[in-house]
Amino acid sequence: MSAFKSDFLNVLSQRGFIHQASDAEGLDALAAKGQATAYVGYDCTAPSLHIGNFLTMMMLYWLQQSGNKPITLMGGGTTMVGDPSGKDETRAIRSVAEIEANKASIRGVFAKVLRFGDGASDAIMLDNAEWLTKLNWIEMLRDVGKHFSVNRMLTMDSVRLRLEREQEMSFIEFNYMVCQAYDFVELARRTGCRLQMGGSDQWGNIVMGVDLGRRMGTPQLFALTTPLLTTASGDKMGKTAKGAVWLNAEQFSPYDFWQYWRNTEDADVARFLKLFTTLPLGEIEKLSALQGAEINEAKKALADAATTLLHGADAARQAAETARQTFEEGAIAQNLPTVEIPLSELDAGLGVLSAFVKAKLVTSNGEARRHIKGGGLRVNDVTVTDEKMTLSPANLTPEGVIKLSLGRKNHVLLRPA
Repeated sequence: MSAFKSDFLNVLSQRGFIHQASDAEGLDALAAKGQATAYVGYDCTAPSLHIGNFLTMMMLYWLQQSGNKPITLMGGGTTMVGDPSGKDETRAIRSVAEIEANKASIRGVFAKVLRFGDGASDAIMLDNAEWLTKLNWIEMLRDVGKHFSVNRMLTMDSVRLRLEREQEMSFIEFNYMVCQAYDFVELARRTGCRLQMGGSDQWGNIVMGVDLGRRMGTPQLFALTTPLLTTASGDKMGKTAKGAVWLNAEQFSPYDFWQYWRNTEDADVARFLKLFTTLPLGEIEKLSALQGAEINEAKKALADAATTLLHGADAARQAAETARQTFEEGAIAQNLPTVEIPLSELDAGLGVLSAFVKAKLVTSNGEARRHIKGGGLRVNDVTVTDEKMTLSPANLTPEGVIKLSLGRKNHVLLRPA
């Protein structure tokens, strides 16, 4: 017997998306009627979203599949303020031009997962700069600010944890939750939006919006959060040797994205199949039952499905074939991530430490030295033992590249231009 009446909450529950809900019964009734218009907000702090955002995009995907309407809210206004959640220091203030450039770079990723249009359950995209930047300060204080208790704001994790660690919080950051709460009210008025979803770190901000809606006369609003993403070993999910797992191909190639999922810990495969793919639960159950070396087939299925969803079937097939050539045949696959360098740098002798930094396999010469001491760096599959080694045209393979490797699974081709 299903725990909920609505397909939406049943799917989210069965797949492990639900952490907290403000009124699950009321939300369930709304979603069962196809009236659960919901939004997730995405600030424009970087040119790409990351894997944590992919999780909330999947929540919007299942919302749409169940006949309800998703809204992707671009944070053109809130990015000017800066979300203090989970941060010890104030976020860097970004210029309007930088925010606009990031927003333009981010926008396209949503169409990979959601269907946009004018239909009842088609997704729409809005930008909170449209209303936040037009607010009059005195009117905002009088009409919206009067509904906020500073006592309660001080108990919110985004504020309380910062103060407990004796880290300064600026007045502009303190206002972030006011802006986010007002977004919810504005969307309720403009679009009939009744639900805000987000990560568990957003719970306090979201319920502030639910409460503000009640005080400002909207219909009942709802909050729904997803669990914090961690791996089975307790690490925060989404970090690799190359840094964050970005969703834009320009920041993190489809091959790297495929490889990230292929390297999933055994204990995480079942959970990630449910969260990051649209594979049926019956198929996921069969894949999750694989043991020993066969678990690698489940990891490949996860990598294929997640990469297909975000980058398309052709990119997923190409990534899988590149991985097969690299690892099973020991060949240099030309589809590996590539960094171009001037031929003159090789002619002059390119230091091996600098080469690995240029390839973004390490962040500094010091990190490269540490990996060399541990035997973790290779050039053309030969372990680097001398940190003073230089690369020259003599190191070019017959394919005209130099293959740099960090560990067994991170590879970049240096190609002279």
